[in-house]
Amino acid sequence: MQARVIAVGVGPGDPELLTLKGARLIREADVVVTPVSDPGKSSIARSIIEGLLDPQRQQLVTQVFPMRRDQSGLEEDWVRSAHEVAGFVQQGKTVAFVTIGDPFLYSTFLYLYHQLQKFHPAIEVEIVSGVSSINTAAALAGLPLGLSDERLAVLPATYEEQKLVQTLEQFDTIVLMKVHRVFGRIRTLLAELGLKEQAVYVKRVGLPGEAVFHDLDQVGEEDLNYLSMVIVKK
Repeated sequence: MQARVIAVGVGPGDPELLTLKGARLIREADVVVTPVSDPGKSSIARSIIEGLLDPQRQQLVTQVFPMRRDQSGLEEDWVRSAHEVAGFVQQGKTVAFVTIGDPFLYSTFLYLYHQLQKFHPAIEVEIVSGVSSINTAAALAGLPLGLSDERLAVLPATYEEQKLVQTLEQFDTIVLMKVHRVFGRIRTLLAELGLKEQAVYVKRVGLPGEAVFHDLDQVGEEDLNYLSMVIVKK
């Protein structure tokens, strides 16, 4: 294959939700890069594709992308990762960067992508779309995301509260991502707006511990997980 970077969305967690194209390109790659948020953590993306890897032939690389709301100081990590990936391509190698979900939707890959564009614009970057956890969670919960002229909004749950209220009032279906740290506030807000009974909490779609709560009052502290969302369907 031509040396380049291929961002492969590997879906929400179930290996069977990886696309055929994504699986083929991962197998063919010379280098496979998997992201983690902390050096001591394992990569969920790596666990999904483990059966496709060939450690005897492929170079397997783990890159650290710290996840925190205050992103000051993190750009150095992103630049370092971009230079490392670019170095592989300049050696004539094809690099597959795997990320859960889809590469262009709230993805770790986007931090790398912007730095590659900035410092290595000549390097070809191919995007292989993946199944989003939003689609899978909606199917699991039995909630269609949109029909006819219905309006859909997707946003982080940490969105400014007044703007969040406006979104909840103006849209027909609202997907709130990354709810684990503000779940209590979200539940209270939905109750105040009369929307709590029209909301579901979904966690760890396609992974061990997967669960759907149609009653938000049944969600306990032990159920709060980074890989979670609330879907409100009016």
